[in-house]
Amino acid sequence: MANMTRFDPFADPFEDLVRRMVKPVRWEGDPQPLQIKVDVEENDKAYTVKAEIPGVKREDINVQIEGNQVSISAEAKQEKDVKENGKLIRSERYYGSLYRSFSLGQDVDQAAANAKYADGILQLTLPKKASAVNRKLTVQ
Repeated sequence: MANMTRFDPFADPFEDLVRRMVKPVRWEGDPQPLQIKVDVEENDKAYTVKAEIPGVKREDINVQIEGNQVSISAEAKQEKDVKENGKLIRSERYYGSLYRSFSLGQDVDQAAANAKYADGILQLTLPKKASAVNRKLTVQ
């Protein structure tokens, strides 16, 4: 009996469809929250990370490396003004922090790491730290 619903003889099955059709038109869709999208490639000597961080200034990006943990953070500021006939019609602003952290399979040599930022793409070259050679001990 808990799953019973009240019957409404006046309910219109197409009401939801009509309501969706007459909703107010959106300007350009809802603004999507900014996020850092990352591609990671690996070869024998290093990791190459490409992080997409559009609309951020080079000096607002911070990269931290601890062992095999890589953290990327940035301060984003986006402003967009739409003017028509010299009159401001709409103004959109976004200020916020972006953060992305991930682990790699091997520790990174921080001294040899390199970072470049151009056209909204941060490229990190993260050389692998020389791992300690495993040595077999002989039991006496």
